[in-house]
Parts: sequence; C-alpha cells; structure tokens
Amino acid sequence: MSAPGVAAGRPAAATVALAAAAATAAAAGVFAAVVLGGGWRGGRKGATAGRGDAALNAGIAHFYDQSSGLWEKVWGEHMHHGHYGADGSVRKEHRQAQADMIEETLRWAGAPAAGDPGVRAVLDVGCGIGGSARSLLRRYPEATAEGVTLSPVQCARAAALSAAQGLGSRAAFRVEDALNLPYPDDSFDLVWSMESGEHMPDKRRFVSELARVCRPGGRIIVVTWCHRDTPPDLRPAERRLLDAVCRCYYLPEWCSVSDYVSLLGEAGLGDVRSDDWTPAIRPFWRAVIASALTPAGFVGLLFSTGWATLRGAWAMVYMVRGYRMGVIRFGVLTATKASY
Repeated sequence: MSAPGVAAGRPAAATVALAAAAATAAAAGVFAAVVLGGGWRGGRKGATAGRGDAALNAGIAHFYDQSSGLWEKVWGEHMHHGHYGADGSVRKEHRQAQADMIEETLRWAGAPAAGDPGVRAVLDVGCGIGGSARSLLRRYPEATAEGVTLSPVQCARAAALSAAQGLGSRAAFRVEDALNLPYPDDSFDLVWSMESGEHMPDKRRFVSELARVCRPGGRIIVVTWCHRDTPPDLRPAERRLLDAVCRCYYLPEWCSVSDYVSLLGEAGLGDVRSDDWTPAIRPFWRAVIASALTPAGFVGLLFSTGWATLRGAWAMVYMVRGYRMGVIRFGVLTATKASY
C-alpha cells in the first residue's frame, strides 16, 4: 500500500525492531485487558437516549484528543474512509481517496454546484480537524462554515489549520454535543455529517437536530457506519463483533441504513435517498492496517498516543472482519428540508 509515513525521529534499526516487538506485546495486552475486559461498554446494552450520555461523550473526546495527532501525521486532515470507485477497484493514493469521498458524496447527493452563491452557511457535524469544512469552503467561496466536535484538541487544530490555509475568517469550530446543537432553527444551507452518526447515542435526536438547523430548501448529507438491514435479526456472532468495535471506538448502539431513512422521514424531510457504498471503501481498512504495521506506525502508537488509541488500533481488524461478514455497511444518505 502507498499509505504515507509518520515522522518519528531517527531511531536506530535495533530500536525500531524492539519497538515493533513491544507493540505486538502491548497490542496483545490491550486485547486481553481492554477489548475483552474493560473500555466503553457500548453496543446494544450501552446506549443512552436523550441529550447524550456524559460518559460516552467523555470517552469519545478522550479518544480523539489522544489519537487525532497521529492520524493527521499518517493520513492528513481527513478523518474518514476513502472512495476507490464504485466497486473499490480504482487504485489511488489514499489521501486522494479521502478527498474523493467528499466530492463523490456531494455529487451523489445532488448538492449545489461548486461556486453556487446560494450556499451561504455550512455546518460540519463531527468536524474532526476541519478537513470537510475546509473542502466545502473551497467549493462554496461565498459561504462560511461552522464545525462541532466533542474533542478540544480537534477543535483547536481545526482552527489552526483553517487559519494556516487562509480560511480562518470563514470558519469557526466549537466543542459541542451534536444532540444539542447551539444554533437557531433554520441556520444552514448545507448540513454535513461525515462519519459521526455512529457516535450518536440517540439517532432520532441526532437526525432531528440536523433537520432543525437546516434552512428551508437546504440539504442534509449523512455518511455513516451502519449494520446490515434487518430482518433477519442480527446473529449472535454479528452482535459480538459490533460490540467489540463499540468498546474500541466508543460507539453506542448501531442502526441500519433503513433505520436512518425512516428517521429522516419522521423528521419531516423530503427527497430522502440512501445508498450502500461498502464496495467503494473496501481497500481503506487494509491500507490503515498497513500504515500501522510500519516501524514508524509502531513507534507512533507506542510513544505518541495512549491506551485509547491502542484499543482503537485493535478495532481495525474487527472492521475488516465486519465488512467481510456483511454486518458492517457504509451508508450514505441525503434529504432536503421543504421550503415554507
């Protein structure tokens, strides 16, 4: 794979080898002590409704506070899957695949054309370090963007990168809960959520908040991890795998793409469409694993991050297995808010 490397000083060969061995041992320890024993108790028994669960939110914030710096060094400013063509067969540099995911999503959703002056305000829900927000600002030069994240580290880094790229005056980032967005009704022409819905303990409230802050005539776009449609009910082995991912990545209960379609309709939105892009992202997790298995990746995991990131590293294996089993699906959804 052509995953970019991470700067980690100039360790001698013996040090790198020792680090690799230590990382393997540490990973085994994390698996036994955290994945099987401790960590966030998410999944079907750990979800909480309402305005969001404080313990879950704290875990999410801690995870991204610890891991975002290493991810940026290895993968850049976009903290989401890449798009490798409709069937996943297009070979491309992985950072380019992440940028392509944004463009392909906008194209599929029927978003306003680049340069459309009617797009004046954009919201990025679960903004990470601001990669999507900055891409949207470049596409819509008349717009301003707001981004929300639970991570103070991500929030500060998003602001710093935006300023460095000459977009600081048009972008603002806040540490906020997406289930209680701090914006008036009808505030944004485009409401964007790229791989943050899986963290939401109350999916109905999440969708309701997206709909509330969207302006009449505006568009909502959600890209998120889902489980397969039911029925048939999830099998015990499928539930166990999803629960393992939840413990690693601080996720509450999963839902299906069909569940999201229903929730968008219940929120009063129209032109609801959905698709399953699982084939298009298949190369991604193999590339992430490859980048973690380099000597530099080992060093970064051991010395640049904490237990939350090491636990998250284990989830890579579960994600690959879940996609292969067919229980994890990569959903894309869009809807519009009716004009008054």
